[in-house]
Amino acid sequence: MSAVASKGLASSGKKPIAEVPHPLSAAEESPSVPADVEVDKSTQEAGLANGTPVEMSSPTSTSSLFNRLQLDDDAEAGVSDLYASAETRDLFVTVDDPKKHVSTMETFITYRVSTKTTRLEFDLPEYCVRRRYQDFDWLRIKLDETQPTHLIPPLPEKFVMKGVVDRFSEEFVETRMKALDKYLTRVADHPVLSFNPHLHAFLTAKDLNKRQGLALLTKVGESVKQVAGGYKLRARPAEFNAMVDYLETFSQKLGTIDRISQRIIKEQSEYLTEMREYSTVYSNWAMAERVLRHPLESVAGCVTTCCRVLEDHSESMTQDFLPVLREYILYVESMKNVLRKRDQSQGEYECKFEAAILRKQEDSTPIPSEVETCQDKMECFNADLKADWERWQINKRQDFKNLLTGMADKNIASYEKHQAAWESLVSLLQDKQTEDKTSKTN
Repeated sequence: MSAVASKGLASSGKKPIAEVPHPLSAAEESPSVPADVEVDKSTQEAGLANGTPVEMSSPTSTSSLFNRLQLDDDAEAGVSDLYASAETRDLFVTVDDPKKHVSTMETFITYRVSTKTTRLEFDLPEYCVRRRYQDFDWLRIKLDETQPTHLIPPLPEKFVMKGVVDRFSEEFVETRMKALDKYLTRVADHPVLSFNPHLHAFLTAKDLNKRQGLALLTKVGESVKQVAGGYKLRARPAEFNAMVDYLETFSQKLGTIDRISQRIIKEQSEYLTEMREYSTVYSNWAMAERVLRHPLESVAGCVTTCCRVLEDHSESMTQDFLPVLREYILYVESMKNVLRKRDQSQGEYECKFEAAILRKQEDSTPIPSEVETCQDKMECFNADLKADWERWQINKRQDFKNLLTGMADKNIASYEKHQAAWESLVSLLQDKQTEDKTSKTN
């Protein structure tokens, strides 16, 4: 039995295999929760690993929202302190300096990956290599193969499906670079993934040997699929049912916000086109007028200023707001993938356990050790998934608090700039009117 498995079994208080209850009795003790059955709120709250209920009522006032945010901050600070005491950051990775490479065969972008560390398994304290997107994808695949019990952070999508986007444009490359930087930061901060040998090779090797490790191709996953394919679980633990329900609701809400945001950006783009034409009309009109020339030029300048403000605001939504939504939509899929693997592991254990019980009843054959090995895998899956779920919830709360606060600040700043532009126009026209009256009096 591995050290990790032994630790997980010890912490979970698992009984020896001979005393493990039959899966049918386990189903009676912790039945799955159907989607159409209303569950008591206290039960739901106990089900989630981070202590947050799947369904939370919306705050009815600003004060209640503020109080909730305060409670979230306090809870988050407490958990963060626990992580800070248990984990000392000693691996820092950044992604920057994108460069375009053009050859007769293909055109691609590489990014500089800089690493600073004090870990003994690294020969040097600093490394600097260049990687392209497919290298990041190779790392994600290897992490998924070798760490099947953990949540692997998602990569940004290779192709943008909505609209036509030039993947070599400065805006697209900048957005992707930020997403890749966040991806590596999440991996480097993870207490298990950060020690993966494939990450070490990715950060240090000048040329990646991408064929290395192909023999490890989903050994755990393949064995599970062979044994548990088509098997229906007796009972998934209630806390994992709560995770599945939460992910479904969270995914639907994010998808709706993403679609609405896309429509808003499209409408803003159309509005911006009209506003620019609006400014041009005033400019052309001013050239044909003598008395009204100055006021018309002032209106054209004001509209031009508003156009720049609106353009900056739309770019902020495209480059800062939407990528976070897309990242967490992909995160949901990654979490669902880990949950499916956990279910397969449970199915493998239940299949072998039931087969062993039948053999024991027929010819008193002792329960084989492979049943206990399958139980170890399931316990490790449970422990790792709970820990990663808690980390994910902490990161999610912090990311969305920063995202929504930033969105509010940028909206306020944008509207203030619009207001200041029109107020300056009013002041200028009033001064012009006073000047005209004075000239007439004289």
